[in-house]
Amino acid sequence: MAGQRRIRAIRGVRTVTALLLALLVGCGGARPPADTAQDAVQRLLDRRAAAVLAHDVDAYAATGERAGYARLRSLPLAAWSYRVTSARRDGDTLTAEAELSYRVDGYDRAPVTAARTLRLARTAAGTWAVASERPAPKAGAQLWDQGAVTVARGAHSLILGVGRTGGQLRAFADLADRAVPAVSAAWGEDWARHVVVLVPGSLDGMAALLGSPAASYRGIAAVTTGETGGAPRAPADRIIVNPDAYGVLGPVGRQVVLTHETTHVATRAHTGPATPLWLSEGYADWVGYRDTDRTPAQVAPELQQAVAEGRTPTALPTDEDFAFTADATRLARAYESGWLACRLIATHWGEARLNAFYRAVDAHPRRTDALKEALSSTLNTTPEAFTTTWRTYAEEQLG
Repeated sequence: MAGQRRIRAIRGVRTVTALLLALLVGCGGARPPADTAQDAVQRLLDRRAAAVLAHDVDAYAATGERAGYARLRSLPLAAWSYRVTSARRDGDTLTAEAELSYRVDGYDRAPVTAARTLRLARTAAGTWAVASERPAPKAGAQLWDQGAVTVARGAHSLILGVGRTGGQLRAFADLADRAVPAVSAAWGEDWARHVVVLVPGSLDGMAALLGSPAASYRGIAAVTTGETGGAPRAPADRIIVNPDAYGVLGPVGRQVVLTHETTHVATRAHTGPATPLWLSEGYADWVGYRDTDRTPAQVAPELQQAVAEGRTPTALPTDEDFAFTADATRLARAYESGWLACRLIATHWGEARLNAFYRAVDAHPRRTDALKEALSSTLNTTPEAFTTTWRTYAEEQLG
């Protein structure tokens, strides 16, 4: 009997539970979680991104401020989206952190990502609207943050500038279009064979794109950004010009700079942790000067002075010698030394061996042994013998 009463009791509990569930269902079932500010911002930014891709200025303006559209409307975009990571509300204002992802049509194999901070305000209708968008703290700026983007297209290049006329950007496209085939002639054609060049309005604009102090790039005409190792799904590299330093160069200097930076784009897939800077920078300079009539003395004046004073370097430059914050003479001598080393290999072993040496260094898993084994396998020499040959070559060419 006790067992039967227990069964009836359990059945009674089940009956009560079923009745409670029925009452809940009758009242509308389980309620979805309350909408959050982050959800609302995400929907708003989804609409904003769709307006950018559709070139719909009215739809863009319906999400908030419209000045941003005018700055980026000329960009050839294949993708544009936001992912909201946080939202903090303070009364009728809201601050959102988001990751912007975009792809430049025909150039980026994968999205470029940028951390952004957005300020939003309540409208009279009680909805949220974007009041401003800017780079997140410690994140680099995007070109359109600095003004309306102007676009010029070349046969092998896309030039994006701020505060520049179409004619000025066309001059960059002409230089880049000469650089791309020159690099292919030296390195080969196993690379994208096109470049994206960003031309900000000033040195400060360049530094903002790189997220670094302007002093780090004073006197540097251009830099190339991108992922080392050249992953198949990496975004395209960007060549970023310092208009202040670039503007004082002559025609040959400008071409050398664009060809040098384009070489970095081409060799990115074979440049990694094992590659010393004297090789990557020296090779880029070697390609840059390859089709010019510049003599060693003209290309390497600081190294020539050291040789003339009996101070021929006893070793190839270290990576620290290439720091942008280093002494200007030391930095120039490092670049010149790397260039001369690559010129030595191309002259004595041949250009094909130089390319094979570059690839062999990168292919090695450990930097400590990479140079030694690449010198042995491709040039049949040792680090000590190569350094001695390089010093002798410097004295012959610059003495």
